Amino acid sequence: MAISLDKMSRKELLELRDQVEIAIKNAEKRDRKEALKAAEKAAAEFGFSLSDLSGTGSKPSKGVKASAKYKNPSDPDQTWSGRGRKPQWVHDALKAGADISDLEI
Repeated sequence: MAISLDKMSRKELLELRDQVEIAIKNAEKRDRKEALKAAEKAAAEFGFSLSDLSGTGSKPSKGVKASAKYKNPSDPDQTWSGRGRKPQWVHDALKAGADISDLEI
């Protein structure tokens, strides 16, 4: 199926480009489905599922917020998990003579 692009108008070329982009997306979806089926079949041959092999569920997903371990005694809405940089209220409390254990929840 040879298409002579030189003889096509600009409008026809743009329409062809749009059709090609849609066809590429559809082909990618088909390829993904086929690859997933093949991977599931290969894992099943060894007695596993894909989720067993990928380790999903074994690690917390990125972005899971750690629970608070410390709170500001003067403003209980301000909390800190103990990870990362200390909030300013922790620095202020420690400078005022409080022990970190005094701030635990």
